[in-house]
Amino acid sequence: MSQPAGRVPQRRNARSNRARILATARQELGRNPDITLEELARASGVVRRTLFGHFPGRAALLEALAEEAAEALRDAVAVGTREAEPAERALASFSLSMWPVGDRYRMLLALAQRDLGRARVAELLEPARVTVTAIVERGQRDGVFHPHLPPGVMSAGLEAMTIALLEEVNTGALEDDGTRVAVAMLIAAGVPEKRASAVVDEAASEVASASEAEAAAED
Repeated sequence: MSQPAGRVPQRRNARSNRARILATARQELGRNPDITLEELARASGVVRRTLFGHFPGRAALLEALAEEAAEALRDAVAVGTREAEPAERALASFSLSMWPVGDRYRMLLALAQRDLGRARVAELLEPARVTVTAIVERGQRDGVFHPHLPPGVMSAGLEAMTIALLEEVNTGALEDDGTRVAVAMLIAAGVPEKRASAVVDEAASEVASASEAEAAAED
């Protein structure tokens, strides 16, 4: 059964409005975590009824952002890790691939514990935690990373450091394209500073090339 011609533009408009609201929310919540949905509707250029049609409350909006972040996180994990890579290179590639996602959704870090709950945050971060723990375990086995902490504990420490650095971006104290944080992660794992910088430089070139190739394929 064919769809009425008018429904296709309506659905496209609905998808466009939803995407615009989410994009605006990512930006505006970073500036003002307590922004009201009415204020967000105005900033998005839609009427209140349109916003509430997509997101009936603040919890629904934040959950939609969380789902969007989780999908981006899974994609970044897939792009940024290769089992055949040496552990130090794998950790650098992972950090560089993850940074844009963390930067885009860093406002969620400030809101997540309060509005989504600790269990939901843990669920969102689980793919990254599993990946980093596996990389650290391999690096310790190969003698690349210090073995003074269990892999899961070191992974948790690296995660906490990354989140803290993202919060410094929020305050304006840090500007980074991800390379400085990647170097810091390697140093924290036990890689000498000069070696860490060299590994990150190599990984950054490869990650940039992969991102360009992916963007070209999408076009």
